[in-house]
Amino acid sequence: MVSPPLLQSGDKIGIVATGRRVCAQDIESACRTFVDWGLDVICAPNLHSNDHSYLAGSDEQRMSDLQELLNSSEIRAIICARGGYGTTRIVDDLDFSALITNPKWIVGFSDVTALHLRLHKLGIKSIHSTMPIFFSRSDSGPSVESLRQTLFAGINTISAEHNSSNRYGKATGPVIGGNLSLIADAIGTSDDPDTAGKILILEEVDEYSYRIDRMLMHLKRAGKLDGLAGLVIGHMTDIKEPELAFGETIENIVLNKTLQLNYPIAFNFPIGHENPNLAWVHGSLMTLDVTATGAQLLRS
Repeated sequence: MVSPPLLQSGDKIGIVATGRRVCAQDIESACRTFVDWGLDVICAPNLHSNDHSYLAGSDEQRMSDLQELLNSSEIRAIICARGGYGTTRIVDDLDFSALITNPKWIVGFSDVTALHLRLHKLGIKSIHSTMPIFFSRSDSGPSVESLRQTLFAGINTISAEHNSSNRYGKATGPVIGGNLSLIADAIGTSDDPDTAGKILILEEVDEYSYRIDRMLMHLKRAGKLDGLAGLVIGHMTDIKEPELAFGETIENIVLNKTLQLNYPIAFNFPIGHENPNLAWVHGSLMTLDVTATGAQLLRS
């Protein structure tokens, strides 16, 4: 896997919206923060387009914005403004040849998982982390600092408190994953992830518990849970129960899908749709260490 160069003061970065609409005031705090880091911030031309009721402009506008940033030899990192939905509508029409020649960091999570999976197929590392839409939140400090350290210093060790459902063990492998819905959606496509020997990281937001079970069952039936080096469960945020309750916890759902599998599993990692959402490098080699006192993801 290719690692793009770490950022330095004076580097130029681009902000783009590949999915849901974003208003200028939504990312003001992030832009100020990036400037404070010594970066030159370029906003994509259609970043605040109102040409679609939900998406940040038409598919053509969003694709053009991202393609321009991919092609630019001056841009050292591409920061996705927010998630939502829409990235899969443009990913197959993008030309990544310039990125392969001139690697740069692509940053984001949630719907941006679609880009992480494509970049993994291309052999280029990327950063799963908080995004500009979240910078203004009062509790975002650790998440933002984690992104800064990852971009400028490559530091991204993540620790989680002990969970009684954890499965102890230690394993090393490339980390891959992100949003559960996007990973399940990628199965059978050109971005179908090869999870064998990998540490798989999963997070989700605003879903019914039975749908979490259905997506994990889909991963199981597709063989994506077989042969993992390890499994990390991040934030499962705002998970709802239907009128007729499903009646299984996230831990039960996950462990029931991995009963016959022997690898470490860790729950409640600070990754996903709430703070702290700590940064990690998608495709990097890491070690998952799960013990009676907690769990860690360590850069190998």
